[in-house]
Amino acid sequence: MGFSHSYDGRVGTRRLTDEELDHYRTQGWLLLDGMLEMTPRALQDEVAAIASWADGGEWIHHREMTDAGPRLARTENFTPFSEPLFDLLRRGALPDVAGQLLGEPAFLYKEKINYKLVGGAGFSPHQDKPAYPFVEQVLSVMVAVDDATIENGCLFVVSGRHHELLTQDDRGCITEAVTAALDWKPVELRAGETLFFHALTPHRSGPNTSSSDRRALYPTYNGVSEGDLRDAYYAAKRDAFEATDDDAADRVRLSLIGDFEGRPA
Repeated sequence: MGFSHSYDGRVGTRRLTDEELDHYRTQGWLLLDGMLEMTPRALQDEVAAIASWADGGEWIHHREMTDAGPRLARTENFTPFSEPLFDLLRRGALPDVAGQLLGEPAFLYKEKINYKLVGGAGFSPHQDKPAYPFVEQVLSVMVAVDDATIENGCLFVVSGRHHELLTQDDRGCITEAVTAALDWKPVELRAGETLFFHALTPHRSGPNTSSSDRRALYPTYNGVSEGDLRDAYYAAKRDAFEATDDDAADRVRLSLIGDFEGRPA
């Protein structure tokens, strides 16, 4: 299954200003609007279509248990099978801006949709870099599919702490002592807004305690000098997930680190 596609040809551009570049370099994150070549409604419809795909395909669905029963928590490896999101994440303004922030043209390293449906769990304080093998310079991106608010589990980030790997616990998350000393600020987004953040920027999010679902698209990019690593990443992840881990039996495993706080479905 899939469609004919190529990495060749960027269809969208967005030249960052010196002020925007400086903000990213000093704060470790940058919030932009107008990055999509589709409407928020079109993005919402495509994400809903992906959520309806059956298990067993080359894409990867993950589920969690909520008080309302099992619910979808994440989908990965979907761009080969979604032409609109292939174009958005591999040929549009998003990789163009990612390349400017990385300092060289960008490859899509991985992609995921975090659904955080009503009752969905949050993520412990962490930095993304420990979950990304094979690559050194990497950029995380969040595209708000729905409005992200404190009530429905928006991101909290720490500014200016993206220059080193902080002390981690045995799950690959930031230790409680370090977490308590950091200055966490919520980043609420309107549907269609985009947050770019360094893979060492500390971030976390709470559960969705609202009455509405909160979905978000998360592409991750690396510079072309390190190569096209997407296939290698997903092969390594599939291998890791085939291994059993009795110590993590009380949590849903979504990542190569143990940041997700959801219950197994």
